[in-house]
Amino acid sequence: MTIETLDFSGRVREHGYSVAENIVDNATVLSLRESVAEILEAGDSMERDRKGYGLRHLLNRIPLVRKVADSSEMLSIAESVLGPGTKPIKGTFFDKVPTANWKVHWHQDFTIAVKDHSDAPGFGPWTVKDDVLHVQPPREVMENILALRLHLDDSHADNGALRVLPGSHRMGKMTSSEIDQVLKENEAETCMVRAGGVLVMRPLLLHCSGPATTPSHRRVIHLEYSAMGLPGSLEWYEA
Repeated sequence: MTIETLDFSGRVREHGYSVAENIVDNATVLSLRESVAEILEAGDSMERDRKGYGLRHLLNRIPLVRKVADSSEMLSIAESVLGPGTKPIKGTFFDKVPTANWKVHWHQDFTIAVKDHSDAPGFGPWTVKDDVLHVQPPREVMENILALRLHLDDSHADNGALRVLPGSHRMGKMTSSEIDQVLKENEAETCMVRAGGVLVMRPLLLHCSGPATTPSHRRVIHLEYSAMGLPGSLEWYEA
């Protein structure tokens, strides 16, 4: 795997996303599928009535996910955008199967997972997901986060590949009406990625995905990285 750092980081800076293929070998992809399946088969999913939909907190739960997130291949991608000191802070699994072939509307990602509550200025509102505190931080925190979506299956238009609106990460947090207007004025792109490849994206990039027209598997491990520490007593939940 070779990343042309200036070109790659430039694309992410300008468009809010880029694709890096052949980052993880086939053997590791198969091992990751098996590791996730073991937890799902135990009935531990985000929504028990939609088994197979997803899992949170993978960095703390699956040693292989932590190992891959800390690998030189993944860190070199994240560091090319965020700079030195970059580390993984979050790991989530998503899939689309016939029993959980959901649609995700256009949105931006606003929240982070933290260990404890703090009255840090600009942080809020607070929520709890799977017994873990989540909070919306100030914009500058979200702008220092980079998501690396590692694909465990080929992702294409027929199985609900992610769609993005290039450049929308530079528009700040948008209201529903602002999102509707931006979508009318700009053309979205579908991000097709082969198994073992990574879709790199900024959290504030507008993105969505439709249901798969031929649902089988579209397994993705969504890893988030940051080179920033949190203020006061706040700590990343999975760092």
